[in-house]
Amino acid sequence: MDIGAQLLQAGNLMLTGMVGVFLFLSILIFAMRLLANFAAQLKEAESSTSRQKIAKTASSQGVPQAHIAAISAAVATYRKNN
Repeated sequence: MDIGAQLLQAGNLMLTGMVGVFLFLSILIFAMRLLANFAAQLKEAESSTSRQKIAKTASSQGVPQAHIAAISAAVATYRKNN
């Protein structure tokens, strides 16, 4: 086998490897973007559901007056001491 044939075979092998790596990385990037979009949609659906639950519980129950009084007293004490 002469040097020309060996260089041609080496070039072929290098080109095949580079195309393989390029294809693998392209598929990986596509899959990661697809997964990121799916996760964003899932998070958006969960947050809208939790916001609806929070809005229902907050509007129906409210904050007890005892908690408001305790927090006000704690803030007043903190401000007085500092």
